[in-house]
Amino acid sequence: MAYELLNTLYVTTQGAYVHVDHHTLKVEAEGKTLLQVPTHHLGAVVCFGRVSVSPAAMAQCAADRRDLVFMSRSGRFRAKVIGPTSGNVLLRLAQHQAYQSPERATAIARNIAAAKIQNSRLLLMREARQTDQSASEAALRSAAGELADAVVALPQAASLNEIRGNEGYAGAAYFSVFNHLIRVTDAAFHFNGRNRRPPRDPINAVLSFLYALLQAECAAACEGVGLDPQVGFLHAIRPGRPSLSL
Repeated sequence: MAYELLNTLYVTTQGAYVHVDHHTLKVEAEGKTLLQVPTHHLGAVVCFGRVSVSPAAMAQCAADRRDLVFMSRSGRFRAKVIGPTSGNVLLRLAQHQAYQSPERATAIARNIAAAKIQNSRLLLMREARQTDQSASEAALRSAAGELADAVVALPQAASLNEIRGNEGYAGAAYFSVFNHLIRVTDAAFHFNGRNRRPPRDPINAVLSFLYALLQAECAAACEGVGLDPQVGFLHAIRPGRPSLSL
């Protein structure tokens, strides 16, 4: 199956062949055209498993600064085709200088954590308003209150470790009520806490899979404006780790 989701094309049919024809991206398998879409409608192409992409399609994606990502069939990142470096080199220089300044790096990390926690809180509050279960509403509002406390406490966090601890506390509060966000009643989709590498249940498998897709999107967005995805502020840097996109 090959389908378009928003502006990202996900190709999952094993044995599919992706090529370009007059600025139209075509997906074929077993001699049949499964999908064709104008390239300007796409922001990225993600291929899973045994999917082939023509050199011309790769070149077109690189020239258009369209992200082309290759994943394993199970959703593990394998590779990405990247065109020429874009964006303002002065922006990358400013990013590196900010990382070298403890005060600026801490301020940026604090804002990133605050945005994440506040967005999580808004999601919990929205779900609390929409649920028809009084117990779920109470749990969601209680967790949202903990996240509000975490946001209020952030300005007093003087170091990166304090900010990360605050963000970790907020994450634990969020996932403690995650089951109330799942509307499927199947017991297989019961959430028993976050686990990964590897995920040990269906919900965590879905979360890890979506995180992998989102991380690739964020890395492409960083590169698209000229930022270095490897140099982050909230997440520690290490070789091969796209800290900023995380």
